[in-house]
Formats: sequence, structure tokens, C-alpha cells
Amino acid sequence: MNGSMLGEKQIPLICLFLAVAALMAFWQVNECDFINYDDPSYVTENFHVKSGITLRSIRWAFTTGYSANWHPVTWMSHMLDVQLFGLKPRWHHLTNLLFHIANTLLLFFLFHRMTKAPWKSAFVAALFAIHPLHVESVAWVAERKDVLSTFFWMLAMGAYINYVEHRTEDGREGTGILRYSAILIFFVLGLMSKPMLVTFPFVLLLLDYWPLHRFEPKKSAREVRTKASRQGTGSGERAQLSAKKRKGESAKMRTAKGMVKEEKPAVHNFQWELIRPLLWEKMPLFVLAALSSIVTFVVQQKGGAVRTIEAISPGARIANAFVSYIAYIGKTVWPVNLAVYYPHPGWWPLWQVLGAVLLLMAVTISVIRTANRLPFLAMGWLWFAGTLVPVIGIVQVGGQAMADRYTYVPLIGLFVMAAWGIPELLKKLRPTRFPTPRKEALFILSGLVLLSLFIVTRTQAGYWRNNIALYDHSLEASPSEVIHSIRGLAYGKLGEQRRAISDYNRAVEINPNYSEAYNNRGIAYGKLGDQRQAIPDFDRAIAIDPKSAEVYNNRGVTYDKLGDHRRAIADYDRAVEINPEYPEAYNNRGGAYGALGDQRRAIADYDRAIEINPEYPEAYNNRGGAYGALGDQRQAIADYDRAIGLSPKQAEIYYNRGIAYGKLGHDSKEIEDMKTAARFDSEEAKKFLRSRGINW
Repeated sequence: MNGSMLGEKQIPLICLFLAVAALMAFWQVNECDFINYDDPSYVTENFHVKSGITLRSIRWAFTTGYSANWHPVTWMSHMLDVQLFGLKPRWHHLTNLLFHIANTLLLFFLFHRMTKAPWKSAFVAALFAIHPLHVESVAWVAERKDVLSTFFWMLAMGAYINYVEHRTEDGREGTGILRYSAILIFFVLGLMSKPMLVTFPFVLLLLDYWPLHRFEPKKSAREVRTKASRQGTGSGERAQLSAKKRKGESAKMRTAKGMVKEEKPAVHNFQWELIRPLLWEKMPLFVLAALSSIVTFVVQQKGGAVRTIEAISPGARIANAFVSYIAYIGKTVWPVNLAVYYPHPGWWPLWQVLGAVLLLMAVTISVIRTANRLPFLAMGWLWFAGTLVPVIGIVQVGGQAMADRYTYVPLIGLFVMAAWGIPELLKKLRPTRFPTPRKEALFILSGLVLLSLFIVTRTQAGYWRNNIALYDHSLEASPSEVIHSIRGLAYGKLGEQRRAISDYNRAVEINPNYSEAYNNRGIAYGKLGDQRQAIPDFDRAIAIDPKSAEVYNNRGVTYDKLGDHRRAIADYDRAVEINPEYPEAYNNRGGAYGALGDQRRAIADYDRAIEINPEYPEAYNNRGGAYGALGDQRQAIADYDRAIGLSPKQAEIYYNRGIAYGKLGHDSKEIEDMKTAARFDSEEAKKFLRSRGINW
């Protein structure tokens, strides 16, 4: 029984091993919380997502460029999670993990189907399943777009393999429209999950080269019959083949019927007439990729995510791209010091850039020169290098130099190089230098590699249990102002404002022009009651980033607390001018108008806030107060009812509704609401009940 047959019989066990390995490596995500880095904008504080699957939220998903991305399928995926599980982080994390397991199994099936090499395909899938660089994509809820888009990538790749196989069987160029449509559908769904799939058509060309061998000329029926004839009658002539012929070069062979020339595979001599149809075949995919790239660039530029040339020069971007390629390879082989954020250095030392360029050139030349004998090396290397292009930093999005999550698909190329390349290397070693049987040695080596990666991945996944653990580890691996600032936010949420301010101080020491740290420090001072100290921080943040609606809103809140309502309104005006879909700014401006006694304008602002976010309990409560101030208690009660329906544990709303009922003479309802407010620890309600001699 050969190894291939044995592998075929073991496929169910291989699948079980892959699923269990991924599950055990990442099971700790089951106990992880949401983090305050992107998770709020994607899930926990996104009112569109928190509303679940509705027509309004679906329309928003397809029309928004929120968070500097257009990925409606990803938004709807988060909405469905909220619809099914609420805001319980366990289930959001487990959804990511289930997608990762599905991607692992699909990867195995697809490569096994193409190569008929189950063990090598299993090794590629195992590396994908448990590599530490994939922790970020699986353990980070906001990175649902990684695992989801890859799921559609795998389905599209499977549809393509099915399309190619049937074209080969049918022998007709015009067949397979339905099968090709399946490729397009999965590709579009992938692009609408994450636009990084723009490299997918390029990868299909690599698969055409190897392992699908579509660069080779098709054998005609006559060639097949001639080959069969040779196999039946020409054994004597075959024994006389030269060593040169055995290495793949064309030669003449004598058969019973005469001289037959065996054609050289096209992979040894690229022919445009063979490649051109493959390019035309993928033209619809290239067009979709181009459209997605344009939409993504426009949305990210409009959202402020694309860095200008003044911020990071083209030379610095190109230098960082070369160094990042080498850094990704290094972290693939030796995955240590993994961080959530790797700050862009601006400029790398010249020796590092030149070293990276020379190394990349050496590898590229080597795999191209050996492509005739070892096509999987060229395919794997170009897969890795090509799929990283959209995120390598030539178009700089954000302030990071690189990110672990960007390797989720690209690493498959390096894994293919390892799975097929290492056995070839072992074949060349002399038995005297390598006395252990090669198969046993390969098995032991593979097991040790996978065990080591498994241990590192479990450790890395454990850091994602909460904000502080994650950011502490990240700062040890790669200190940056960004992580100091968001760790400060985490401390602030825990009520530790002094520790938060310490982190913000460190952030502005590292980068004096980091506006978010000033904004966050201003918030922390405000929570400590030091509004006068908060104002200069907001001023500084606005001076650095005058287009931040959030900072104007926060400064407006601070002016409100200082009693300067007119200056607060001016800041809210600027906030809604920058972002007309900012419900908090409208709500806050309504409060400022109310404080000035202008209830009509206050109600207009509350109306606008509710129009943007129909599930905004604070706006309903505040509008109820404005109607109450105008003497319309019934309308006020209707708003309080709606607010309580959305937030049934807010003591203030019950207290306000109790006051409104009292003004209408509904004493029993007034007392009932006051008791509920008291149970939720409202001091005003307790005082009211004590004045009436009522126990609660």
C-alpha cells in the first residue's frame, strides 16, 4: 500500500486532527472579553450593529463607509451575532473560531483535491490552523472580516477548481457558465467582507501554473493513444531512454509504428498562446477587483485612514514594505514579540533596507530559476509576496508598519513552500549524513514544529482575555503611543483615571502630535472633575486634528459642565458640521439649548438624534424632559416609556416619569415609579419617598 492510498483512507482522521488542533489552540477565546480597540466601533458601541438584523441596519451596511471601510457582509455578520447572542463576547469569539476551523478544513480539502497529496496538504492546513500570527485574526472580534473574507476566498477557490476540472473533462471552451458564476458570487461576497481579496484573480493564475498545470499544452487524443501504444509494445525502447530524457528534456523514442516526438511541457517554456486564454478567463474577476480597489481607496481616504505623502513619504513607504516582507518571514519562522500594533518608524536604517532588498531578490531569483523542477516554490513565494501587496504599506492606511492579521492568507504561500520543499530537500541529503530514514525524520520534524507553534499560539491567545493583559504584553513586545493611549482608556473604564492619565502622558511623550492621547486625557481629567485642566487638552487635540468631531463634542460637554452653554453649542455645531450623522452631538446640543431655556430647539435636536439612532434611550429621556418643561406631560411620558423600553434599569428615567405622572395627578403611578427608581439607587427618588413616609 503506497503513502497516497494510506493518506486517502486517513482523510477523516486528518480532518478531525485539524479541527481539534485549531479548537484546542484557540479555545481560550471562549473566555475573552471584547477589547476597546476597534471592537466598540464594530460592535459594542455601534448602534446600527446593536440593533441586529433590520431593514434599516442592512441598508446602513451597504451604504456606509463607517470605520473607513466598505464591507457590508462583515457588518451583517456582526449584526447577526448580536441578533442571536446579544453582546455576550463568548459567542462573538466562538463565531470567529468556527470560521477559522472551516477555513482550515477547506484549505486542506482544496489542496488535497488539486495535488492528490493528502499529507502535504494536511501539513499546510495544520500550519494555517495553529500558527501564532493568526491569533489576531481569530481572537479579535473586530477582525471578523479576516476569517469571513477568507471563508469566501476558500469557497471561490473551490468553485474555480470545480470549474477547471469540468472544463477539462468536457473539452469545450464555452461550457461552465453556471460554475463560473459560482466563482463570481463567492468572490463578490469575499470583497464585501474585506477588500484584501483583490489579489484572488492573481492567485488563480498561480494555481493554473501549479498544481493545476494549465500552463502546459493539452494532450490530444492521438497523443494519449500513442502513449498507450508505447506502454503496451515499446518496453524495450523505453529501457534505452537516456538520463537526459529522464530529467524531462524532449527526445525521440522508437515505437512499433515509427518515430514519435514527445512534447515538452509548457511549464518549461511559457507560451503566450497558452497564458492569454487564462488571463481572458479571469478578466471579470480582475474588473471586480479593480472596482473594489477604487471603492476602498475612496472610502478610506474619505474616512481619514489613508496617510498623506506629507505624513509618510513614498520612499519611506517603499523602504518599510521591503523590511516588512522580511519581518513577516522572520515572525513566521520565529513567532516572538507579537504585538497588536507595530508603530511605523518613519525611516528604517539603510543597511536594513538594502539587506531586505537583496534577500528578497535572492529568494525571488532562486525560486524562478528552480521553477522547472520545483514549481511549488515559485507558486508559494509569489502567493506570499503577491497577496501582501494590498497591505504592505505602499498605500499607507493607519499608522502601523505591519500587522499580524495581514498574514492570514499570505502565509499559505510559505506553508506550501515548506510542505513541498522540505521533503525535496531531504531527498537530496546523503544517507551517511542523514542516517535516520527520511520519512520518519520528516514526521518527527513536522510534529515538533506543530507542537511548538501550538504552545506559542495558546500562550498568545491567552493575552486576549482582557484589555490590560493584552496591552501589557503588546507594550513589552513593541512600545507605542497608540497602545499606551488605548490602555489608558481601559484603565479609565475601570475607574482608574490616574493610571489612565499616566498612560496618556507616556503616549504624548512618545508622539507629541498624537491627538487621540490629548483627547483621552481631557476626558480623564473631566471624570476627575477637573474641567479646567481638560480644556487645554481638547484645544491641543483640535489644533492637531481640526476635523475630529469627537473632540469638539467632548470639549462641548466640558463647557456645558462649566456652565458655558453658548461655547458648548458652538462646539456641538462644529461637531455636527464635520459629522452630520453624530447622534451624541445632537443630543448634547439639545441639552445645552434646554439649559438656556430654548426647549423648542432642544426638541429639534433630540428629534434629529433619534432619527439617526432610533434606539437612543438618553435622547428619548431628554426629549421627555423638554416636553415636560413645556407642560406636555403626556408626550413626556410617551418618551419616558420608550426610553425605559430600551434601557429598563436607568433610575433617572423612572424618576422623571414619576414626576410627570405626579403633575398629571396619577399619584399611584408616581409612587410606583419612585419605588423602582429607589431600587435602582436614585437618591432623589429615595428622598421623595421619605418625604411621603413610604418604604421601598
